[in-house]
Amino acid sequence: MLDLVVRGGTVLDGTGAPRRRADVAVAAGRIAAVGVPADARAAEEIDATGRYVMPGFIDAHVHGDAAVFDREAQFAALRQGVTTFVLGQDGVSYAPADAQTLRYVTRYFAPVNGTHPELGGAVSVAQLLATYDRRTALNTVYLLPHGTIRYGVMGAARRAPDVRELAAMRAHVERGLSEGAAGLSTGLEYVPGSYAAVDEIATMCEPVGEAGLPYVTHMRGYEADAVTALAEVLKIARAGRVAPHVSHLHGPADLLVRLVGGARAEGVDLTFDSYPYLRGSSTLTLVALPSWLPVTDLDGTLDALAERSVRERLEREWFAHRTDVWSRITLSHVPADELRWAEGMTLPDAAERAGLGPGEFCCDLLVATRLEAGCVFAQPPAATEESVRALLRHPAQMAGSDAIYQGGHPHPRGWGAFARLMGRYVRDLGDWTWEQAAVHMAGAAAARFRLADRGRVEAGYAADLVVLDPGAVTDRATYERPRVPADGVEHVLVNGVPVLSGGVLDESARPGRALRPR
Repeated sequence: MLDLVVRGGTVLDGTGAPRRRADVAVAAGRIAAVGVPADARAAEEIDATGRYVMPGFIDAHVHGDAAVFDREAQFAALRQGVTTFVLGQDGVSYAPADAQTLRYVTRYFAPVNGTHPELGGAVSVAQLLATYDRRTALNTVYLLPHGTIRYGVMGAARRAPDVRELAAMRAHVERGLSEGAAGLSTGLEYVPGSYAAVDEIATMCEPVGEAGLPYVTHMRGYEADAVTALAEVLKIARAGRVAPHVSHLHGPADLLVRLVGGARAEGVDLTFDSYPYLRGSSTLTLVALPSWLPVTDLDGTLDALAERSVRERLEREWFAHRTDVWSRITLSHVPADELRWAEGMTLPDAAERAGLGPGEFCCDLLVATRLEAGCVFAQPPAATEESVRALLRHPAQMAGSDAIYQGGHPHPRGWGAFARLMGRYVRDLGDWTWEQAAVHMAGAAAARFRLADRGRVEAGYAADLVVLDPGAVTDRATYERPRVPADGVEHVLVNGVPVLSGGVLDESARPGRALRPR
């Protein structure tokens, strides 16, 4: 007995094969057949006439570690056809961690990841995955966060690990992989990941490579630093015998395409994700503060920012040389009642309203929010529309939103990245064919993270399916109105369960699974 049949649609199967007209049958959470007799009966049917049927999209880089429980975030993703989040990005997330480490990483990355609604004490990877399994409308995949592991073993130490510490960190990686993690991530511009050198990371990558899983990295720099940063990624990959994946690649396309192509020609299985916007988003501490402030000691940093001598030094040595940066910063997340009015304003405009200079206001805001402020920022001029398009066209690219759901005025990419890829870059500009889009948005990530039964519309695969109108799909979220859901995706199945029907979210459906590599 079939549970559901999607009738009359055009299937783009996620392999790059030509589209074809076929009905898709679903039974027991899986695709029973692609190509169904007209007289086959099912408990439910979806009319997909004039629509495309595609595999559920996999967001290869998203900060949904806590937001995945939020129905607004689920709706934002599903309205773009996203059925799976890859979590644990940038080297900072919740597990594996003892209670002290969990408190630190939760607080430090609160502007990015938010706060998990259930965790309190020590948590293993297996325990974290259990909190996601059948608890949300979306599937989840988890990367081991290097920074979290390092903090748990070494605390705030700004040095290389000794032999015992390195062995302990590697053991955490091995245990996390055995419990279902799908790779290792680093955030080499965040702390404490920025304290790590090549040898440390490569040692932790060795069991990842042995498992056939990727090393995923927010590099030590982008734009002007991209050459040096990518060279470090390749050193780690070769020493650790692991396939590297670069997060949210952007910048001068002519240079980056040449570097990526050169590495792949030398036999390095290098891939990357990118998103279709010219602005980024992160913590205000990353964008606004120098590395000599002790951000691994959050209370110590707060104390320092309250001292007049520190502020004078910041103004003299740092802020005075950041005038070109201030105008590019828009405040996205200001969790302080007395300053919440600043959300959505540029930092200079907010400072002017407060009657302060940008540096002084930035310090006041960080103190008031206990360092939890977030921001959206315009990338330097080397990040251009042509750069975005050139990176999208590269065969090593896969789609990732880099979505951050925190704050009253977040980056619109969480509500629009995948829809924007389809509407602007596939339909309007032709940078991908629709067949290629199914690979870049689903099939490639499924292969990279060893999700053996995802990313394709094929018999035996999990029934993560998207039905969309190719002429109508479009993003509606803007920098001015970022929380506006996309249009054009009409039906979404997750593990065979209709979670979006006629564009409407089933508020009770929670079929998402915590996926493990296979």
